[in-house]
Amino acid sequence: MKFLVTGAAGFIGHSLTKRLLKEGHIVVGIDNINDYYDVNLKYSRLQDIGVNKSEIEEKPESMIQGDKGFSFLKMNLEDGKTMMKLFSREKFDIVVNLAAQAGVRYSLENPRAYVDANIVGFLNVLEACRHYPVKHLVYASSSSVYGANTKIPFSTSDNVDHPVSLYAASKKSNELMAHTYSHLYNIPTTGLRFFTVYGPWGRPDMALFIFTDAILKGKPLKVFNYGKMQRDFTYIDDIIEGVYRTSLIPPKGSSSDRAPVEGNSSNAPYKVYNIGNSKSVNLMDFIEAIEKTTGKQAQLELMPIQPGDVPVTFADVSDLAADTGYKPDTPVEKGIEAFVSWYKEHYNG
Repeated sequence: MKFLVTGAAGFIGHSLTKRLLKEGHIVVGIDNINDYYDVNLKYSRLQDIGVNKSEIEEKPESMIQGDKGFSFLKMNLEDGKTMMKLFSREKFDIVVNLAAQAGVRYSLENPRAYVDANIVGFLNVLEACRHYPVKHLVYASSSSVYGANTKIPFSTSDNVDHPVSLYAASKKSNELMAHTYSHLYNIPTTGLRFFTVYGPWGRPDMALFIFTDAILKGKPLKVFNYGKMQRDFTYIDDIIEGVYRTSLIPPKGSSSDRAPVEGNSSNAPYKVYNIGNSKSVNLMDFIEAIEKTTGKQAQLELMPIQPGDVPVTFADVSDLAADTGYKPDTPVEKGIEAFVSWYKEHYNG
């Protein structure tokens, strides 16, 4: 099938593209390669799937051919006209929208970036899927939608009406927008609430990268909430397996999508899954595992919790397991070893 992967130069987009190509699918990737974090890492990911930085710079508005079955276009999701032209020309079967302005803390500093990319950009994707119908639209949501939920583990049936950051609010908005388009236009949509993704090629603004970088360089490491955080760390390969399997099972709506529904259910072709490791790891244990892998001790600087942060995340993935037969299970020790190995190779650490 032909896939569109938005955010193809991103952490998850790059890994998903490699998986799709391995499975024999055709993939068109788009990304605006913004400078939210090191653009050289984004170009390195693209190089890993056969797209050269020099080609993109020489032909910034052209489709660049990469590895067999892969082509790449540099563009913004906010560019609705170009998005429509792309859908009209390519006739996609499945769309996986991973492009977004990421980061909870950055949303405190630059809120407009989240509205532009995550709301306006996603609307453009939905409109393109409406006018040039696809078999399935899969999109990245986030565990951040659960806010300061104290019910553990987090279930997709839980109320998520109280986000504690604009990033979380934008992801909740994506779910609402997707449901509306599923209901009105019968577009099958699936939202994936990712839980703290980590692993090789990971983002420099995420915990594992920051911690490993500081420990290897002997720099002080800021640990928020005085280390009393728990996260459902989910390895990148587990995330990709979940994305791939869910992409192949578009939800089906009932014959009467306007019939009354109870509680949190819907008759539209709409679904939301958690993708997490179903295990909440203490942050200090996570740091200890990095210390063990690197052979170096962290210099900890304990700090109060940051606005927008939540103390605990923990995924209930029973729906994912029931519908796909898959449940993420990579131990953090194994995932950390893989990341540290990649980091040392990539950055000569």
